[in-house]
Amino acid sequence: MKDNEHNRDISSKEVFDDPFLCAQLLRDCLDIPALKDIRPEDIEDVSERYHPYLGTEFQSDSVKKIRVLGVGGRKEWQEGEEWQEGELSFLISLIEHKSLVDHDVSMQLLRYMMCIWTEYRREMETKRKGCTGLKGFRYPVIIPIVYYEGKQKWTAGMQLGDRIRQIPGSGRWIPDFRYELVPIHDYSDKELLARGDEMSLIMLINKIQNGTDLDKFLRIPPEELDRIVRHSPEHVMNILVSVMESLCFKIDASAEERMQCVQKVRERKMGYLFENMEKISIRELRQEAEAERQKAEAERQKAEAERQKAEAERQKAEERQKLLEDAEQRLKIAEERIRQLEKGIS
Repeated sequence: MKDNEHNRDISSKEVFDDPFLCAQLLRDCLDIPALKDIRPEDIEDVSERYHPYLGTEFQSDSVKKIRVLGVGGRKEWQEGEEWQEGELSFLISLIEHKSLVDHDVSMQLLRYMMCIWTEYRREMETKRKGCTGLKGFRYPVIIPIVYYEGKQKWTAGMQLGDRIRQIPGSGRWIPDFRYELVPIHDYSDKELLARGDEMSLIMLINKIQNGTDLDKFLRIPPEELDRIVRHSPEHVMNILVSVMESLCFKIDASAEERMQCVQKVRERKMGYLFENMEKISIRELRQEAEAERQKAEAERQKAEAERQKAEAERQKAEERQKLLEDAEQRLKIAEERIRQLEKGIS
């Protein structure tokens, strides 16, 4: 199965940018009480604010401003009012997409978090000069999230402090935080289907990385998939189309098959996506893959045999050359002895 990292980042960016799907992700996958009742209208995408700081490094990531009732005792400070102590009534979520284990992700997230706080400081100073130096000023909470699609177990340290060399007594100088991890392959198909929402369906599709995964997906009862999208908003269906197109590219479906698949999604018939696609038969995929493996192994063995043959011929040539050199040396010795004898006789 083919994989295109750029396409995967694009589809993930589309998903995270949609407040409807982002709300489902935050509710379903994070054990944070303040987010359990989050709604799409509580989420504002503010990613564009931070591109000037990090440029292309930040393009596939998503920053959300989330209004959360009950987090603080007051609303966000507005121009013209006195600054008071108390926490702000919103959080910031930072979602980073990964397909491979990245052991430096905590340091990467720290750079992003500093950009967010720096921009927040600039924004507040614009509203009221000098407010960031007041005792009651507070920066917003940032929840760093890693959305991980890889099959390999996530082994990177979860704390920033894990990435910094420490010496005895140095802990007080080292800033630290823990990021939230959403490893989609740790969720069973049954668990994702039980949630019955569109974000879980997308995670189910994103889990497909080989023929076995696709085989399991095709065995899901069609009515279970159709039930999820029966009343989905049109903008969410458009994202599902994008996610499904990405899957079609991964499994090397033809242009005609991709069109058929997209049409099924738009008709909300998710359970019948590949019913007419003989090319994507799992049995054939496995047979083709095994045939390619055997062919590659045969070619490897043939190349190894030819290499060994060439090596044997080289060794024989070296042995013949050595025998010839030895013979020439013996002949020179014999000729020298003859000259010495002839000289003695004369």
